[in-house]
Amino acid sequence: MSLNLTGITLTYPDGDTRLTALDGVGLHVPQGSVTAVLGPSGSGKSSLLAVAATLITPDAGTVTIDGRSTTGLTRGELAALRRRKIGIVFQQPNLLPSLTAAEQLQVMARIAGRPPRTARTRAMELLDAVGLAGQAARRPHQLSGGQRQRVNIARALMNDPTVLLVDEPTSALDHERGAAVVELITRLTHQRATATVLVTHDRTHLASADQIAEVHDGRLRLTGAAGLPSGSADSVSPGSRRR
Repeated sequence: MSLNLTGITLTYPDGDTRLTALDGVGLHVPQGSVTAVLGPSGSGKSSLLAVAATLITPDAGTVTIDGRSTTGLTRGELAALRRRKIGIVFQQPNLLPSLTAAEQLQVMARIAGRPPRTARTRAMELLDAVGLAGQAARRPHQLSGGQRQRVNIARALMNDPTVLLVDEPTSALDHERGAAVVELITRLTHQRATATVLVTHDRTHLASADQIAEVHDGRLRLTGAAGLPSGSADSVSPGSRRR
């Protein structure tokens, strides 16, 4: 139960040429660990997350989730893989305004074909895990920003994913609430043995990460943390623009 990116190269069209977003990136995220990914805007972090989520197919390289390569899978097969194996915590919660906190999670279970009664039980279990059992009947406008982000995290875990991908979860929160959200993600990662990638700009939240990776100009370098080995990916040609 891990995430492996091997030799990932991704380019985008730009007139008559192509811009390199990622070049030869390799990353191993073991189960039950958090890898924090840092880098300035435009460095390639978002592209890395999109490739890991199988939302974008790279020009070259392999994405392996829970021991299965995604190379050659059809769109339908990739969609099924995302439903079963990947949880995504978006930067903005994007909760449906008409649904309660519990219903936000139950929708995900229905999409995956879970029985309604099982889905309700699972939703309440996860809301309790993120400290919101008492807020299950509240709608998004009745929740604080931090509470909405907690619902967002619980929703991503609804179908027991192998891989959890988290995009700037603290960007709209103050430091105290942001730290609480990162602590929650770390705790749930260890408890539920997910392979978690946390994209962030905030270095103050790195103490809880098991591994730290920095992306600059499409090149990823592991700086190491909590005893995990450090390393680096191949360099890219100077002057290339990234997304």
